Amino acid sequence: MLDRLPVEKILFLDIETVPQTYQFKDVEDKTRELFEAKTRFQQNAEKSFEQLYDERAGIFAEFGKIVCISVGFVTSNSMGRQIRMKSFYHDDEETLLRQFKSLLDEHYSGPNSILCGHNAKEFDFPYICRRMLINGLKLPNALNIAGKKPWEINHLDTMELWKFGDFKAYTSLALLCHVFDIPTPKDDISGADVARVYYEENDLERIKVYCEKDVVALIQLFLKMTGNELVGETEIHYS
Repeated sequence: MLDRLPVEKILFLDIETVPQTYQFKDVEDKTRELFEAKTRFQQNAEKSFEQLYDERAGIFAEFGKIVCISVGFVTSNSMGRQIRMKSFYHDDEETLLRQFKSLLDEHYSGPNSILCGHNAKEFDFPYICRRMLINGLKLPNALNIAGKKPWEINHLDTMELWKFGDFKAYTSLALLCHVFDIPTPKDDISGADVARVYYEENDLERIKVYCEKDVVALIQLFLKMTGNELVGETEIHYS
């Protein structure tokens, strides 16, 4: 089924998130109280709420924010396939969400448009939706799944595809790229470094580059999983 799906109709994406407040000691009292309530079953003698905040605040949409959304799409011509990248990154989250929403509304609102990410059904898609609502934005059709039947939701997830019905474990994008022998450039940061790079180095450009590399890896993985050739490095066009 997937091998007959036109890859050109798919928008591949990844997001980078950070805590709304960098350090736990600076979080205002009510927010701190609610964070502790949300994570109380994860706290123990070996892991304080401060440690939990450092590790998890950025991945909770209630306590984090999006600083970058990178998207990629595949084009085809007589010479072969190319990957083209675009990123939305800004200190003002509402600005980047509006820009991303405009892309979806203008180009990916039809019934044949498809969104794809890695672990995106569990993380990226719901996180974007929650942050859009918090910022007072109406959800674009591509993300507004309320009331839709499962077969009406055009979302793909490479981690879900890899599970084949197995619900036991998370498999990282990096691991799948490794086992499929997909070359990936060496990164100077990892996901764990994003908040530090954002707050201490104020380097959104570096975060954008990291995010775009993940989207390229995602696209290459999808191509490999659907029996297609990888796109050559010279045919990848970054923003």
